[in-house]
This record gives sequence, structure tokens and C-alpha cells, in this order.
Amino acid sequence: MTPQPFTVRWGIMATGGIAQTFTKDLLTNPAVRDAHDVAHELVAVASSTSKDSALSFLEKVKAPAGVKAYGSYAELVNDPDVDIVYVATPHSHHFQNTMLALEAGKNVLCEKAFTVNAAQARKLVETARAKNLFLMEAVWTRYFPLSIKIRELVKSGIIGPVYRVIADNSFGNDGPNGTLTFPDDNRMVNLDLAGGSLLDLGIYSLTWLFQILYHLQPEAEKEAPHTVAAINKYSTGADETTNIILQFPKHKSMGIAMTTLRLATDIDGHNSGGPAIKIQGPLGEIQVMGPAFKPLQYRIVRKDGGGKIEVVDYPIPHDPERDWGHGMFWEADECARCLRDGKKESETLPLSESIVIMEVMEEALRQGDVQYPPLITTDVYDPKSPLNTGGK
Repeated sequence: MTPQPFTVRWGIMATGGIAQTFTKDLLTNPAVRDAHDVAHELVAVASSTSKDSALSFLEKVKAPAGVKAYGSYAELVNDPDVDIVYVATPHSHHFQNTMLALEAGKNVLCEKAFTVNAAQARKLVETARAKNLFLMEAVWTRYFPLSIKIRELVKSGIIGPVYRVIADNSFGNDGPNGTLTFPDDNRMVNLDLAGGSLLDLGIYSLTWLFQILYHLQPEAEKEAPHTVAAINKYSTGADETTNIILQFPKHKSMGIAMTTLRLATDIDGHNSGGPAIKIQGPLGEIQVMGPAFKPLQYRIVRKDGGGKIEVVDYPIPHDPERDWGHGMFWEADECARCLRDGKKESETLPLSESIVIMEVMEEALRQGDVQYPPLITTDVYDPKSPLNTGGK
């Protein structure tokens, strides 16, 4: 007799685009991606502004009947039917919103970037551990079968020791007269929403550096990197272009993470400019074709390969019933398996690693003199913060 899959009941905090994409992935058939041991149930969604916004969200994602709609985050985190909360708010809100859920005794999957600074990340981890709750940063790319395969290839020594990783995740939003193509209050450049290229886009460049150069280090030899950054700021004070060099001197390796709001990584959408990520060793290199957040192909170029390139495609599984499949379901499956197995964090992205990544981003922003307002940088939890109540 086939055992029933372990089912996790989700609550969705926020109703924006990324929440919709994640929820539509949750509602796809797990069998399409060959996942038979776990399943997902959408229990509730909450908007901080109105119940109508939550109801509209349910229509957009074609949610099944019976899903609850709330007009406040407090109602969501206090719903006894919710096992885990997906925090899909802007970076600026992550700390207060995740603390709200943790304090209510809920497990949490929090969108990247985890927080605005490292102190907030440490506080979240400390709280989750004190309350014996599961917590994970939603860096969905880490859980792609393609990413898992590349980590295995690197560990196998196929290109020898990795000495350098170069990664770029950029979008061309350059407009007339030096302005960008979105208004200054857009979340991408609004300091009140922790805007800027690094926290939103550069996190994916850093993801590739960290999952190869840091994550694969033996635990006994873990070495946090030295960070050197250069930043060009936009008129709002947010970073528009950020380049970071990470140095791991004990491991003789370096990584270069790039991001900008001015130029696209891939100018024509067909990878004509080459790979977005290059993982380089003395025996060859692994090239990952962009975008960095949703790669669908990698290539292996061997030093002794005689000019031959091995090309491997990894398409995203598609659910024909819902006509959908984006790739965020793999991180949801990871959450379900961790909850099933009693794990409080993911081995693929340990909480300690999320903290180190946050330390790197904080240091890069410090070097570039990017400063966010106190409301979103404090590590003092306030359940009545406007970030939790929507200003109500």
C-alpha cells in the first residue's frame, strides 16, 4: 500500500506578484515534478490593507474553495490551521513580519533577501531556535535540480578545485537622461522599501558564489569571505550598480558578484552574451546559462575536451491542468520534507549561511554608503509596527 504524502498547510503573507507566483506553484500537481512524498494545501492568505485584496488574490491564483482571506497579518499568523507562513512582503518588512509569525508559533519560509541587515537575521534565527520552529530563507534557485546537479559535479572534481566563480544578475532599466524606467517610489529604488539592485537582484549573483565557494567547504574548514565592494548610487540613494569581490584566502578562491539596474545580463533574451555564471577550475569550467535566478541549462567545457562542449538542459516541469510551472515548488517541497522529518532548518541553505550572506551584503552596502531608514533597520520587534499592520 502506497503511503499518503505528508501534507503541509500554508498561509500566504502578502498578495503581490511573487506571492501569486509561489502560490500558483503550490497548487500544481506534485506528481508532475516527480514528488510523491509531500503535498501542499493552501489554507489562508492575508493582505495588510484589506480583506478584498486577499479575496482578489484568491481569484488570480484560481484557489480552491474554502481558502480563508484575511485583512490583517495578525489574523493569518493566529490561524490554528496554518502550519507554515510564506512571507512574501518587501525586504523592508521581512524582519517584523517574520517575527510576527514566529512569535505566534508559526514555522516560516521568508523571501530573500532574508532581512535588511545581519543583526535582524541573527534575531530571527535566535527566535526560531528558542521557539523550536522551522525557518528558511526562500532562495528558490538553490533547490533546482540543476543547482543540485552542479553542486554534485563540483564536489566530484570534474573541473578540479574551483578557484573562481563569476556571476551576474542584472536588468536593463536605463531610461532617458540617466533616469530609470520606473518611478522613484518603485520598490526597486525606494529606500523605505530597502530598494536597490543588491538586495533584489544581486542576492542571486551571491547565491551562486556561496553555494559553490562557501556551502561546499567542509564544515571543519568553513571560512567566511573577505568582502570588497564598489557601488554606484541612484538619485534616491539606493544602489543602482553593485560589484562585490569575495575572497576565501584559505581556500585560494574568489568570487565576483555583479548586478545593475542599468544593463541586462542577457541583452536579447537568448544568452547571446554567453553564460550568466562561470564556475572555473584548472580542468575546465561549468557555465550556467541565465537568468541566474531561473537557469535552465548548464554547459561543461573541459580543458582536454578538444573544443567539445557538453550541454545539459533542465526545463521546468509543467502542470497541464493548471497550465503552470515556475520552479518555486522545489523550495516548498524542501520545507515540507523538513517539517515531516522534524528539521528546523534546511541543510541546503543553513540559517548560519543566510547570516553570513547577510553580513556580506551589509558590508557591501556600508562600503557603498547606502543607508536605509531606522524603521526598517531596527532589530527590535514591534507587533504594532506599521510594517505589520499596514499603517492601521
